[in-house]
Amino acid sequence: MLDVCVLGCGGVVPKSDRHLASAYLRYNGFGVLIDCGEGTQLAVKKAGFLLSRIGLILITHFHADHTSGLPGLLLSMGNEGRTEPVTIAGPEGIEHIVRSLCVIAPEIPFDIDFVPLGDFDSVERGGVSVTAFELLHSCPCFGYDIRISRGGKFDKTKAEANGVPMKYWKTLQLGEAVDGFTPDMVLGESRRGIHVTYATDSRPLEIIATMADGADLLICEGMFETAKLDRAKEARHMTIREAASLAAEAQPEELWLTHYSPSMPDPTEFVSEAAYFPTTVFAADGTTKTIKFK
Repeated sequence: MLDVCVLGCGGVVPKSDRHLASAYLRYNGFGVLIDCGEGTQLAVKKAGFLLSRIGLILITHFHADHTSGLPGLLLSMGNEGRTEPVTIAGPEGIEHIVRSLCVIAPEIPFDIDFVPLGDFDSVERGGVSVTAFELLHSCPCFGYDIRISRGGKFDKTKAEANGVPMKYWKTLQLGEAVDGFTPDMVLGESRRGIHVTYATDSRPLEIIATMADGADLLICEGMFETAKLDRAKEARHMTIREAASLAAEAQPEELWLTHYSPSMPDPTEFVSEAAYFPTTVFAADGTTKTIKFK
């Protein structure tokens, strides 16, 4: 199962009741953080997660409200005892941006593995597979399609037919090859995994609906109400109605809206604008869900 938490749902600047947009995903104890604006480390702690368990950080783009919390977060991860390497992935230039930010944090006690991504490039860590897809913002920006695969059930008949010694069955069920034998020699057809799509800071694009097709969860920005559509177009953001329209096309199980404008103190005032997609949740800081394998 996968735990998903919206750590913050605010855009541009933090507010007293709203951290900057970020999300935390936890799978088998492995933590994935999406974006890290000012104060994100506090949001992680408020949500009850351990900073030291973050193994993969995904940065959507290089605006300050998505990156400026990195130095403090990385230092705090070290203070919590993190010594293993951490992967930070994002658009081209990710290493330069992070190293520049972290000039003020030279004491980070672990290595950082930088992974610059292009359109449809993938990175996999901790059993979590992530594919980047290009969005339309005022600077290079990615959405992330996150999947956890699930192997087939153990097939004793198949294992015996392939001459696999019983002593290897358990190892092969865990997905590891051993002594020339491979997992597909003892497992049936792959089963449905878990699928989450994350897209903020963009105009509505067909690729968002394509990537989120049938997902368990689509987390998408709803920065403005429809009355501010011209402002959304100018800043290359989305309205609530546009996000709901994308969800209606993609048909995920749920749509979570996030990244609200500071000018929108109560996004639920505009619930009627999400009518295109009935299972829309106006996420708040700390909105959490556990997605189980079906």
